[in-house]
Amino acid sequence: MCKTRFMLATLRVAVLAMLGGEQAAGFQWPAFQDIRYKEDWSVLAKRGPEGPRDPFDPLKYVPLSRDGFAWASFGGQVRERVEVWDDFSFGGPGRRDDSFLLSRFRLHGDFHFSPYFRIFIEGKSAHSTDRDLPGGRRTLDTDVLDLQNGFAEFSAFPSEKTKVSLRLGRQELALGKERLVSTLDWANTRRTFDAVSAILKHEEWTVTTFWGRLVVVDRYHFNHDADNMDLYGVYASRAIGGGRLTFDLYWLGLKQDPATFNGTTGVERRHTAGARLGGKLGTTGFDFDVEAAGQFGRLGGQDIRAFMLASQLGYTLAKAPATPRVFVGLDYASGDHHRGGDIQTFNQLFPLGHAYCGYIDMVGRQNIVDLSTGIELKPTKKLLVKLDGHYFWRADNDDALYNAGGAVARAGNTGRSNDVGAELDLLLRYQVDRHQAVIGGCSHMFPGRFIEQSGPHEGIDLAYLIWQFTF
Repeated sequence: MCKTRFMLATLRVAVLAMLGGEQAAGFQWPAFQDIRYKEDWSVLAKRGPEGPRDPFDPLKYVPLSRDGFAWASFGGQVRERVEVWDDFSFGGPGRRDDSFLLSRFRLHGDFHFSPYFRIFIEGKSAHSTDRDLPGGRRTLDTDVLDLQNGFAEFSAFPSEKTKVSLRLGRQELALGKERLVSTLDWANTRRTFDAVSAILKHEEWTVTTFWGRLVVVDRYHFNHDADNMDLYGVYASRAIGGGRLTFDLYWLGLKQDPATFNGTTGVERRHTAGARLGGKLGTTGFDFDVEAAGQFGRLGGQDIRAFMLASQLGYTLAKAPATPRVFVGLDYASGDHHRGGDIQTFNQLFPLGHAYCGYIDMVGRQNIVDLSTGIELKPTKKLLVKLDGHYFWRADNDDALYNAGGAVARAGNTGRSNDVGAELDLLLRYQVDRHQAVIGGCSHMFPGRFIEQSGPHEGIDLAYLIWQFTF
């Protein structure tokens, strides 16, 4: 009888392991993070012999001392993305239809020499096949071999309630919902900074103070930071309502020389002060996210006065088939009233624009109003289907249409209408297993009256397919 029970228990553990049984014996693998240095794999040292196994576990936790005081972790990611474009940037002269492959490889080592000191190093290699669209192989697409993260971190008071860390070196930054500061994972080369940051974690609060310079991609040489662009600030975040809600409060400073907005050029010293509140409303099925920020400062001797508001309200039908979530949102970013003089154009800083204003990336969070709605479905545990719809118009018809990178897509004086157009985005994500994901989608942008007035105005089509492997 005992032998039979033992065999059944052994079989159960084996089956759970084959199925990715994270819950076996109470054990759960850490989740892979977009920013890899946020992962903590020391939990593998506490796993019992009966816990589930993964082929990469020997790399994820490597003791460097017999007592486990020092340890290391290694990991990486491979991503392949095929893009197919039709009438890129609303058509026009030159080639506007193309398909190409974007490849990216990331590899990192995380060395913990004690609870008080660690070194994190991550390299990347990003490549593109021939891209015959305007711009060719851009710095967004290609960076043959470079350092993405490379910093030393010193920690003090590593208790459950309080921890203080000082991080020095090249590091990726992502703040809150990443509307203003993001790693921009959609870009093949990702974004990073040469920076110093201090992080305080105390109970429910996390406060990050930082100063850094954007690292500019040099496709075939080692990347260096931009000495004409400084980003600094304080970002505080707190979980409230038993973890159901998150409250963020922040101040961000930007110094850029030179900068140009709607005919005014000079040294830009811009300050952004904002707050965000979001999460789930108890057990009602509703969720929401609201963020507002104001900007002030000087540009070329002129005053800056700008603001933005982002909002979304969702409702999940938890008991319906495929667990549908429907949502509606409204985003507003101010524009300039006239060329030259004081500046009212909101500066989106270093955002994850791709996630908020349409996947085609023709619209950025500057001089724009975006009314959005959509639905998310989960037909199976591993499959997510999402359909988004956007309707865009300019906040001020004296200012330009800016794309997701903050560049002028259409000058403001080329048309009088505010109507930019509409976009539909379909996304499908299938999580094959812990390590593999397949993502595909297609998007179409319908040009509005302003696009028709200001130049080529063909509808834009984008289709893509991604395979991603993370370990």
